[in-house]
Amino acid sequence: MSGQDDYRSVGEHYARDDLAAVVFAALHEVGKDPDSITAQDLAPVDQLHTRGKDATLELARLAGVTPEMRVLDVGGGLGGPARTLASEIGCSVEVLDVTEEFCRAGEMLTTRTGLGDLVSFRHASALDMPHPDASFDAVWMQHSSMNIADKERLYAEIHRVLRPGGHLALHEIMAGPVTPIHFPVPWARGPEISFLRPPEEVRALITGIGFEESAWMDETASSLRWFRERLAAADAASGELPPLGLHLVLGADLDQMFRNLARNLQEDRAVVVQGVFERP
Repeated sequence: MSGQDDYRSVGEHYARDDLAAVVFAALHEVGKDPDSITAQDLAPVDQLHTRGKDATLELARLAGVTPEMRVLDVGGGLGGPARTLASEIGCSVEVLDVTEEFCRAGEMLTTRTGLGDLVSFRHASALDMPHPDASFDAVWMQHSSMNIADKERLYAEIHRVLRPGGHLALHEIMAGPVTPIHFPVPWARGPEISFLRPPEEVRALITGIGFEESAWMDETASSLRWFRERLAAADAASGELPPLGLHLVLGADLDQMFRNLARNLQEDRAVVVQGVFERP
């Protein structure tokens, strides 16, 4: 599969027609006014990563994100982490995503939260970022590298757009020592667009490009607990889906995706890592 095919296939995996309208309808169903919502109101549908908002704020503290920073959220999807950073910290965030519908819906949701002055969206590839050198104080990646095969180019681009002294903050799913993984998972229904690498390899790649490591932690155990709690809640609900949830974005097979990901974590087929690196 070529790089362009990867780009198109990843976009197709996440694309949903009229996603913003679907989310607005679900908000109305749960008693929220779609014309006056908060970032927290959107949390059930826009936090496309393990441990949700808590993980975002933990990583922000670890990376030292402050109000005056300009942040690039690579693969930021609907903008859940971006709106969290903007609303909780006050920094400006640009979301860069390969899925056009995510950017379109993300802009509409952000406008309704009143955060449009701090959060923006750009439809583009992470392998060819449309930004000048040294444009950002921080680059954010939260569960987005799994769909990117050319990680060498990815991290080189991140290094390029970061200013000296800027930080790369990542919270990513990576390959465990046991292979292969069980599909479907939230980022892929098959192996064609799933590109996990072992954490040791990714860690060495990032530092080899010229970053200096500030933090590196294995978050697999806490992530597995989080999945088990949500699966237990789903079982208690007898499979009935809530009006507002990640199934609106990831599809009707979300339950199987979650169960497979929990199994992959349990069987050491996947791991979750949190890290911060500085560009000297």
